[in-house]
Amino acid sequence: MILVTGGAGYIGSHYVQYALEQGEKPVVLDNLVYGHKEAVPEGVPLIVGDMGDSKLLDQIFTEYDIDAVVHFAAYAYVGESVTDPEKYYGNNTMAALQVLSAMRRHKVHNFIFSSTCATYGNPLYIPMDEQHPQNPINPYGQSKYFVEQILKAFASAYDFNYIALRYFNAAGADPQCRIGESHEPETHLIPLALQVCTGRREKISIFGTDYDTPDGTAVRDYIHILDLAQAHDLGLKRLRSGAGSGIYNLGCEVGYSVREVLDTCEKVSGKSIVREELGRRAGDPPRLVASATKAKEELGWKPKFQNLAEIIETAWKWEERRPW
Repeated sequence: MILVTGGAGYIGSHYVQYALEQGEKPVVLDNLVYGHKEAVPEGVPLIVGDMGDSKLLDQIFTEYDIDAVVHFAAYAYVGESVTDPEKYYGNNTMAALQVLSAMRRHKVHNFIFSSTCATYGNPLYIPMDEQHPQNPINPYGQSKYFVEQILKAFASAYDFNYIALRYFNAAGADPQCRIGESHEPETHLIPLALQVCTGRREKISIFGTDYDTPDGTAVRDYIHILDLAQAHDLGLKRLRSGAGSGIYNLGCEVGYSVREVLDTCEKVSGKSIVREELGRRAGDPPRLVASATKAKEELGWKPKFQNLAEIIETAWKWEERRPW
């Protein structure tokens, strides 16, 4: 069985659904601060609690025959991490350490970590590969970077193996509309834009139109949520096969500007999007584009959603129908 921390959240719930379809038996631990119990498939055990609760962790590892942990649970609002760093270091780093300690107590050796391209900080070159220097520029990125360092130390000192997956921009939804993206507050560009299309919002803000990019707006690499789920499954299979620990970027290796994303949202939805142009946000790099060659070669990762319109189509179907 797999313990999935944060399995009621956006990325975690899509992984749980994918894992079920691969024949896995996931158990979800989520405090439901940002997750949704409705996102956990029927029949999957959902334990509502804090991953920093060592007694609860001992109870879970005793009750269930866990052989691996897939760790999604984290706070992920960059701006909030700047104004409330204690919250991010306490949850994303310190509580994650409690999970790792519980794994050692119960002799569970395989760990898949949901990391982030935010551990790199401002890009020194594009596309960014796994050898790019890590210099996170906010507490969110630092909190994930610290966990990566802990994982390296654990793998060196103990009978412990891990794979850290550094995401770029997760997007899209389950094509069958069973689950999708639902944050409160929502900060991601694609759902914000599509909520303008549905009438839930009046307009979308474009932060920065004077970047050194083809149309002046920031460029990002978007990856479909099911392609992320596939990578986690492949990473776990790799660890179970006896292969060693590793770190991998996950992205489509193609950059799209804010204007390109909004134009594509309009084409997919058939709706117009009211836009307001504002100044740059502090700390927003002009471009973030991944090199994912290593994941493709070593994990056998084959992203299925290579086209931005295909990614947005799944998000739009969810946004039109979503029940929560």
